[in-house]
Amino acid sequence: MIKQSLFALLSLSSLLAPLASQVQAELVLLNGKIWTLDKDMPEAEAMGIWQGRILAIGSDVRISKLIGPKTRQINLEGKRVLPGFIDNHVHFLSGSFWLSGVQLKDAANEEEFGERLRAKHAELPEGAWITQGTWDHDNWPGGELPSAELIDRYVPDRPVFVTRYDGHMSVANSLALRMAGIDAATEDPPGGIIVRKPGSREPAGVLKDTAESLVARIIPERSPEEIKTALRAGLAEARRLGVTGFHHVSLNADSLRAYQELLDAGELSARVNGHWPLPRWRELADLGINGNFDNRGFIKLGSLKGMMDGSLGSSTAVFFEPYTQDPSTSGVYVTNPEDMRRYVLAADAAGLHIAVHAIGDKANSEVLDIFAAAIEQNGPRDRRFRIEHAQHVHPDDFKRFAELGVIASVQPYHAVDDARFAEKRIGEERCASTYAFRSFLDHGARMSFGSDWTVAPLDPILGIAAAVTRQSTDGEFPDGWHPEQKISVQEAIEAYTLQSAYSVFDENRLGSLKAGKLADLVVLSADILAVPAEEIAEIEVLITVVDGRVVFEKE
Repeated sequence: MIKQSLFALLSLSSLLAPLASQVQAELVLLNGKIWTLDKDMPEAEAMGIWQGRILAIGSDVRISKLIGPKTRQINLEGKRVLPGFIDNHVHFLSGSFWLSGVQLKDAANEEEFGERLRAKHAELPEGAWITQGTWDHDNWPGGELPSAELIDRYVPDRPVFVTRYDGHMSVANSLALRMAGIDAATEDPPGGIIVRKPGSREPAGVLKDTAESLVARIIPERSPEEIKTALRAGLAEARRLGVTGFHHVSLNADSLRAYQELLDAGELSARVNGHWPLPRWRELADLGINGNFDNRGFIKLGSLKGMMDGSLGSSTAVFFEPYTQDPSTSGVYVTNPEDMRRYVLAADAAGLHIAVHAIGDKANSEVLDIFAAAIEQNGPRDRRFRIEHAQHVHPDDFKRFAELGVIASVQPYHAVDDARFAEKRIGEERCASTYAFRSFLDHGARMSFGSDWTVAPLDPILGIAAAVTRQSTDGEFPDGWHPEQKISVQEAIEAYTLQSAYSVFDENRLGSLKAGKLADLVVLSADILAVPAEEIAEIEVLITVVDGRVVFEKE
């Protein structure tokens, strides 16, 4: 498959070369600083685009020859151009709904949390649920978990089910708990925890990991039109931030159908790589889908996403040693390791592409063991296994990522956000090999970047700034949290472009700017390769181009 794709690209490049002297470009960018990520021509001034692909790239003099009476010309006035950003991990549908939902992450205390819920309650029609939210109790004085009792003081007569920003625990009010039938007799489901009131089995309101489904399953489903309306808002946000492609890691049939309808209507302004749930791998295999099923270059299927453990913020990531903050636990398996092994070996034998969420050091190590077993059992091939997040890695396991060809699919903003509480959860020693971007690269492992939106902001510029500066969001680490793990701006951009493309077998058509490749790119307000590191976060996207079409232009 890879050889065929490479041959196709080389053939297309050789076909376009003579065309570049005969056809007129549809779009030309001139007078710019284009960083291509193409080793044969790292920098260029200008680019010509035709039929959704890069026709030619090089000097202003050369590209000016492609201009005809119908060519749109953009004078970049020295602005920096990069390949379009490809986000390796988004929950795009829930993020799209979050844009119009209740906003709780920056609530400074329990009272503000409750007042925002009360305000949202006043906006909604009778019978509607309050959901989304992305609250963060670590921002509150004392850092206590929210409870049903807290929400009841503000919204007692409407079901409320709002999620912590990491997605691994949610809190319900008493009405929602009653509607779901959750009481003292309800047992914790496998891979989940019902938080109880002190000294009692009565539910306190917080549900962790798989226990969230006890309430989530009774929330009314969104209509197809509601889903498309939400996705339109999400796509507008992606265009504004220069996200030209993303890996939707929680794809279901409803969102897949909506993406296809938006594509048919000409409204899909980013390329979607959909990850199907790993336990349901057979649904794809029985259809004959492998790792590269593609719909017109915009919707790709064949990847799977599994869940090994929980999260650090919810104290459910699985570690070798107990939590410093709560020595009674070392984490929770969302998927039993034996079940995970069975899923991975079977799906890999079917030729599907596999990514597994693992956050704690033990969870990462066990997923590496499972990947090694799949390679041994099913034989050698280009798999590009991914570990999603790979946040806390035992020092002995960095080299295993490289040796097994496993991609560290990380989200750098988590490092600067979790720095607020990570050492409280697991202690200083374990944090030394946490969000270890430099260690992955120094050990020869491939690393791609994304956001995990809505867990973190969708903005790739903020992710790049986080990887380069490691300055925590609370300002406590102005020189960087574990600064030895900083990487360069160039390395961060590559992780957000070419390496994200590579992680889904797309590097021959996306991720760099080269004749024959798809014309996805961004124009920035400042030169990200030249400004001081502390100014990177202030850079904005001025223009976003997808498939040779300008889909966003800042006023």
